[in-house]
Amino acid sequence: MKQTRSLFRRFLVGHFLFIFFPPIVLIFFFAFIAFSDINEENLNTLNLFYVILLLFGFLIVAFVVISWLFFLRLRKRLTRLQEVMSFSANNNSFPKPVSVQTDRMDEIDQLGSSFNWMIQQLEDSRKREYEEELLRHRLIANLSHDLRTPLTILRGHVTRLNKESMSLEGQNSLTEMNHTITRVGDLMDDLLSYTLLTSGKHPFQPTSTDIGRLVRASVAAWYPVFEEKEIQFDVDLPTEETFYWEADPKWMTRVLDNLFQNILRHAAEGKYANIVVDVEKEQIIVADRGPGMDNSSYERGAGIGLSTSNYMLKKMKLKADFTSNENGTRVAIGRA
Repeated sequence: MKQTRSLFRRFLVGHFLFIFFPPIVLIFFFAFIAFSDINEENLNTLNLFYVILLLFGFLIVAFVVISWLFFLRLRKRLTRLQEVMSFSANNNSFPKPVSVQTDRMDEIDQLGSSFNWMIQQLEDSRKREYEEELLRHRLIANLSHDLRTPLTILRGHVTRLNKESMSLEGQNSLTEMNHTITRVGDLMDDLLSYTLLTSGKHPFQPTSTDIGRLVRASVAAWYPVFEEKEIQFDVDLPTEETFYWEADPKWMTRVLDNLFQNILRHAAEGKYANIVVDVEKEQIIVADRGPGMDNSSYERGAGIGLSTSNYMLKKMKLKADFTSNENGTRVAIGRA
């Protein structure tokens, strides 16, 4: 078991010795003189006033010097510990362990030992988290890959059954099965994409991006799809004014694709989509007249895609503010 010693006790002991030890020595010295054969004339040669003055002067100087040296050393040790902590905070990394005296530990050594133990626990926790993250990514990737084979087989059987003669109710069931298989495949793609994204497999290449131009290109690509679904596409995209974000164009396009896709999947019954580029506020606004995000269908189907979009926006120092009720959903993308 490690021995511990009190820093404050050492301070008191040192000052006690320097304050009380000289007077005790002086008392014994005068007692020795009193019992000696020194006559009164020799004693008068000792100027007691100057002796006492010298003694107290020595005590005061010794007290100041010892206190100054003690607190200077104490400050040096605490400053060393503070520098290690500040370095880790400024560099976003774990600090290196500090050196401690293990044979006899005082309060500062105990603080340093606790600090080293905390660092070790954090490093072990980060290592476990990293290993679990790798395992989770590998599991999701393998699961997404392995599920494609049975889905392909199911789709093949559905296609074969479509060629057989059956009732209208059977045809509707096959159509619903085919739609569900497609939806499961899309969800697996979203899950795999999110896994690759969070593991750093998708390159992030930010550049000064003309947002007005990017939104117009994305709207033009999605317009035929909305027109086919008979969804009114209301757009307000200024052609002469624009603004720029330091963003990855591919990631921004992916975010918009996800929002438009959610309108088709979960808000198509509203038959309305509104896309606005607000140059003054530097915002992209996407709104619909669907049942809202509280609807179970929206909650069940849009979670992975929205998580992917939020991750991308956060990486680009942007954010999406959602406003949703039974009359529709409004998403405003702007600077974080």
